[in-house]
Amino acid sequence: MRALLVVNPKATTTGARTRDVLIHALASDLKLEVVNTEYRGHARDAARRAADGGEVELVVALGGDGTVNEVVNGLLHDGPADGLPRLAVVPGGSTNVFARALGLPNDAVEATGVLLDALREGRERAVGLGLVSGTPGTEDEGVPARWFTFCAGLGFDAGVVGRVEQQRVRGKRSTHGLYVRQMMRQFVGERNRRHGTITLSEPGGEPMSELVLAIVCNTSPWTFFGNKPVYASPEASFDTGLDLLALSRLSPAAVARHATQLLRSTPERGPRGKHVTALHDLTDFTLQSQAPLPFQVDGDHLGLRTSATFTGVRRALRVIV
Repeated sequence: MRALLVVNPKATTTGARTRDVLIHALASDLKLEVVNTEYRGHARDAARRAADGGEVELVVALGGDGTVNEVVNGLLHDGPADGLPRLAVVPGGSTNVFARALGLPNDAVEATGVLLDALREGRERAVGLGLVSGTPGTEDEGVPARWFTFCAGLGFDAGVVGRVEQQRVRGKRSTHGLYVRQMMRQFVGERNRRHGTITLSEPGGEPMSELVLAIVCNTSPWTFFGNKPVYASPEASFDTGLDLLALSRLSPAAVARHATQLLRSTPERGPRGKHVTALHDLTDFTLQSQAPLPFQVDGDHLGLRTSATFTGVRRALRVIV
């Protein structure tokens, strides 16, 4: 099988020696081409060339969720289609939500072993993905569409992601403590925590307004706190549409309550309460805000947005598992 391995050399949990071992293991079973990413968007460009060329059967992403997201967007730049290369993932980031949601080990060496076994046995599955684009008739109308594998967010959680990214650019390590500190700083600086500016609209439904934050999930768990899975939308699945968790208040008491609920969440129970909106298996909906808010996709902060239109696309891509 002809395969392309896209490697993020800055992946936080795989050193050069480990990557060499993994490349050697994959090359023993595959006709392997290796691309080391050198700039933001390089993984997307490499995967797009593989999809356009028609000769590569498999694209392997070695890196974190950001690398996986770029590869997915490269493969699907013209949308889902028969004959696209399969996707495989070797986790190399700090969290690796997509890989772990697929049931892969969080260790890169173990995951490579699982991948090779899956290739020999022909194990793969079709997964649904989320697609977000600019909303027609708004100032974000021209924003390019973007696929996401596990989550997107508008408002508070995206602001935390942006703050963490800023700290990492300054040389800080991605730790749980870093996220907690940035969450507290985001809360202190949150202007709209008492009166939300987000409105949710879906075809045929009544709009829901005055939301403070909205988290869109394509799978469950939403993230991991170390080895502990965190379930924002426990019913979310690669086999259904999109799920949404929205909050209409972020008072100190509400933040403490919902943070506790998230840390205690299970595959059967997520956040709940008077100011919680939880929706399951959505195909099309739009989030619009009266004020620009932080926006993130798969943990990648994309700046400020006032609107975003979401589509859940079933069976969008085939993945080796």
